[in-house]
Amino acid sequence: MRPYELSLAAAAREIRAGRLSPTELVDSVLDRIDATEPHLRAYVTVTADRARHAARRAERDLAAGRDTGPLQGIPMGLKDLIDTKGVTTSASSRVREGHRAASDSAVAASLDAAGAALVGKTHTHEFAYGLTTPGTRNARDAGRVAGGSSGGSAVAVAAGAATFALGTDTGGSIRVPAALNGVVGLKPTYGLVPRHGVTPLSWSLDHVGPLTRTVEDAALVLTALAGYDPCDPASLSAAPAEPWRAAGRVDAENLAGLRVGVPVNHYFDHVAPEVESAVRRALDRLAELGAELVDVEIPMARYIRATQWGLMVPEATAYHERTLRTVPELYTPDVRILLEAGELMPVGDHLRARRARTLMRQEWLDLLETVDVIAAPTVPATAAPVGQSTFTWPDGTIESVSDGYVRLSAAANITGIPALTVPVGHDTAGLPIGMQLMGRPLGEAVLFRTGHAYELTEPVRALAQAGRPTVRTQGAAGAPVGPRAVL
Repeated sequence: MRPYELSLAAAAREIRAGRLSPTELVDSVLDRIDATEPHLRAYVTVTADRARHAARRAERDLAAGRDTGPLQGIPMGLKDLIDTKGVTTSASSRVREGHRAASDSAVAASLDAAGAALVGKTHTHEFAYGLTTPGTRNARDAGRVAGGSSGGSAVAVAAGAATFALGTDTGGSIRVPAALNGVVGLKPTYGLVPRHGVTPLSWSLDHVGPLTRTVEDAALVLTALAGYDPCDPASLSAAPAEPWRAAGRVDAENLAGLRVGVPVNHYFDHVAPEVESAVRRALDRLAELGAELVDVEIPMARYIRATQWGLMVPEATAYHERTLRTVPELYTPDVRILLEAGELMPVGDHLRARRARTLMRQEWLDLLETVDVIAAPTVPATAAPVGQSTFTWPDGTIESVSDGYVRLSAAANITGIPALTVPVGHDTAGLPIGMQLMGRPLGEAVLFRTGHAYELTEPVRALAQAGRPTVRTQGAAGAPVGPRAVL
């Protein structure tokens, strides 16, 4: 197994055992970027010199006994909304072209303190306002969309062009591309990870979180990110005492006592048969591990889409008000239309959306008193072909690709609850399928326990976590890794 294929946890173990140096790991990932970027275009900017410098620093620190944790010397990508001192942060837009922040964002500073090595800034749908990330291609099939808006981060992790990455999630923008590319994605509890220095889309819905190869990796990254920040008005002042450290140390084969809610409405409506089958097989696997499956009805499901748009659209337009008037021609047409539409939304609609969110959050909290986790598909269909604009469901319903992808993920943003997506299989075309786990506020540890237990029952993924070689699909030199590969 080549270094770039290792999970974060496996790489950290290899480094501390002296079998791998941070420089070797970073060089392997940078070589992988050179091989994949012509096909996938996950990165806006590659920071090779900075990454190598961080790797050498990690080696010196470890040799001197200064261990800053498992992220030390680990190559990472940051979504191009996240300010990093000295590196351009353009939000993948001509509007912000050349922007360089004077200081690190809160999360970039935390990762730097943890010793992580930044290999580059990853593409986003312009200003995170979309679910496809145009220009970036799916890591499993370059003829398919990457998902968005954190498409570059998901593709980089899936292709081995980063060991982990950060994204942002306003209506599913971490979980959607994670599911479409076959990696793990976490939208934490609202306010758990500070957003200072991150370009907003919708301040009442935005979250920052990790994209990784395994659930254990997501837990390790969250440990470094979470914490109170007075510069973020939504930041939680009383976060739990790192309960996610339990990931990877629980009795992974025993989920006895865990009550898993299985939605009887909304989440399995207008879902591709292969997606539904894969998720239901994963649910059966959780039951085999001791979990109790409980049918649940999702409250206020008919209001989710209207509430999401009623909150997001006017907030996004308010942030872009000045540049929308002064340099409208610099926006891409799809984003410009959405921003201009926000100027037409009556204030009453926004106020009703805020009221609906209050009611919806309470209804979800009540539901989560009856179960520990809600499990459902992350997205209703696998990655769409590039250029496809709609899904047509068997009953004749036509839905835009963006609306389809956001439909099953938006509720967690509206309510602020944590949500984790884990890969649970592939369709007949070899495209990944994800299962979404949602839990109580600050209940990340339960999601990690559930997801970690599931993925350890998958032999190929278990080998990847251990750092042992696996069979890989053969392909042309430099081509994207095939669906059976372990990344």
